[in-house]
Amino acid sequence: MSSTFFGLTIGASGLNAFQASINTTANNISNVQTDGYSKQVTNLEASSSLRVFQRYGTTGTGVTAKSVTQLRDQYYDEKYWNNQSKYGEFDKKVYYMTQIENYFTDSSTVEGFSTIYAKLFNALDSLSDNAGDSSVRNEFISDAKELMTYFNTMANQLQELQSTINDEIKTTVDNVNSIAEKIAQLNKQINVIEMEGGHANELRDERALLVDELSEIIPVQVNEEKVTNSNYPDMDTGATLYTVKFNGRLLVDTYNYNTLTTTTRSEHDNQSDIDGLYDVAWSDSGATLNINGKNMTGALRALFQIRDGNNGENLTGKVSGATTTSITVANPSITSISSMNMAKQGVLTVGNTEYAYDGFSAVTDADGNIESYTFLLKEAITDTAANRLSGGNAYVGENVSYKGIPYYQNQLNTFLRSLAKKFNDTEECGYDQTGKKMGAFFVADDKVNGGEFDFSDEFHELAYDSTNKKFVSTTGNDSGDTDDDPTTEKKSMTFYSDAETAEKAGSTTSTGKYDTYYLLTALNCDVAQATQENPQIMSTQTSDPNHPTGVDTFDIVDQLLELKSDTIIHRGYGGDKFLQCIYSDITVDGQECSVFLENYTNIRKSIDDQRTSISGVDEDEEAINLVKFQNAYNLSSKCISVLAEMYDRLITQTGV
Repeated sequence: MSSTFFGLTIGASGLNAFQASINTTANNISNVQTDGYSKQVTNLEASSSLRVFQRYGTTGTGVTAKSVTQLRDQYYDEKYWNNQSKYGEFDKKVYYMTQIENYFTDSSTVEGFSTIYAKLFNALDSLSDNAGDSSVRNEFISDAKELMTYFNTMANQLQELQSTINDEIKTTVDNVNSIAEKIAQLNKQINVIEMEGGHANELRDERALLVDELSEIIPVQVNEEKVTNSNYPDMDTGATLYTVKFNGRLLVDTYNYNTLTTTTRSEHDNQSDIDGLYDVAWSDSGATLNINGKNMTGALRALFQIRDGNNGENLTGKVSGATTTSITVANPSITSISSMNMAKQGVLTVGNTEYAYDGFSAVTDADGNIESYTFLLKEAITDTAANRLSGGNAYVGENVSYKGIPYYQNQLNTFLRSLAKKFNDTEECGYDQTGKKMGAFFVADDKVNGGEFDFSDEFHELAYDSTNKKFVSTTGNDSGDTDDDPTTEKKSMTFYSDAETAEKAGSTTSTGKYDTYYLLTALNCDVAQATQENPQIMSTQTSDPNHPTGVDTFDIVDQLLELKSDTIIHRGYGGDKFLQCIYSDITVDGQECSVFLENYTNIRKSIDDQRTSISGVDEDEEAINLVKFQNAYNLSSKCISVLAEMYDRLITQTGV
């Protein structure tokens, strides 16, 4: 039979168990505002019964506090992590799309494109009333310079934003590596504690909070498995294998972790890209991550899409021929000089092989449409390799189907080239006040060698000047104008990305040139310096002022006024609709991102509410638990008190 004083042991077990329950409740209340904390419970179970050799066989021995564990549901955690990566992607997109939209703002307080564009043509209209007045000419030239400055500013702001995003990509990758390292360290600490029979609740909460943070940056797949003893499968070792996968590869493998690294691109994908853009690769293998892949989500993907997004408008085509030093691509997707967005030096990909090129040439038909491109390779390939390329699919840069910074840079460039060409073509038909033929009004500053590109002689026979490394007209006079015969037949031409490429191609005499409107971008556009210094150089009439048909003739000005809205300049509209086109792009994409962000925010809240309903600390519930465990503790104390009286009667009053 059991000991006479066994009841005291049972009462004491109740005191210990409910004391532990009260302590756990106090811990929950203390952490009610702690981020990531999961509610803990004291798991109670009946102590092993005692055999007493009586008719009833065994007797209870009280209660045991078996463990203190956290309440957490892995199912809701996984749902939360899957949604979190989508939330992180669109949250980042909304943030940066709002900045891009602010750049294009045109309001009463901030002068934007529409205001400056209207001022330009208002000044041009004033010029038509008094074409010979130098002050009126200066006012128009000043407004034209302001428009070019606007494009310079916009392009530079977009480049600064691209640089900011590029820096954030590096810090984000560093953050991923730091989180992976911390998770691996926590895995070891958790196993050390739990292999000794404990429960590392707080460390598990800290690890789950890190995965929450990581899942907003990249999509993760988390798995935890118990380690079993092969000799004793039913024995609980307490150890677990905890893995975190990203993009199909192990980022964390229990105590070990892999890291990502940023590598600097040696070439540009898009013409207006800044130097030093980062790609992300695995540190151990060097394999580059396809961040823009369809299966990728998260803030990191959003950063790449905004930084590199060209709306899939990069050059594509088929290889029509190749040599050991060049690859020719026919049937190109970009057939207009104004739409060209590839860098002068970049990467051409054929199949799955990348070829760095050091310049290119393009052949146009008589109407100026590009028929093919030839890229000069940085490193020669073998004849066998060149023969295998024929007919292969080729593309320059990367196809990123999102309207990011390169897309808006190219929109600026395309509009500017079209406007400048139409404006210059009209101006070059006239004479200035000194009796000379007008040159280009809008030019591109040569940021490398100084001077200007004036885009003259674009579709006329040219000869190569090896001394100055440029093509010059074979039919023009000293002022650079070409044959005035309107019946002169246009010819197909070959143009080059730069003078060095033309020289490498061995083109010393050619129907070609390199200073085409391809070189004009929003970064370098300007009004010709000579025109800024001398307003008389600007032409307003088609007749020679030395043999005038009238005083202050302005027939050229009338033609220029049509460029405001009556002439198609950009995407099927007049120039005055440019800002509307840009805003429509930004608004549609911005609203789409906002809608998705709102949806994923709602899903996030719904899942988090479900997760909190299980693992969150409810103050009211804990208050009830305090009363409940206090009463249980008091009752255990009462049991001991009653037993004490019984033992006192037994010992003092029935003893012999």
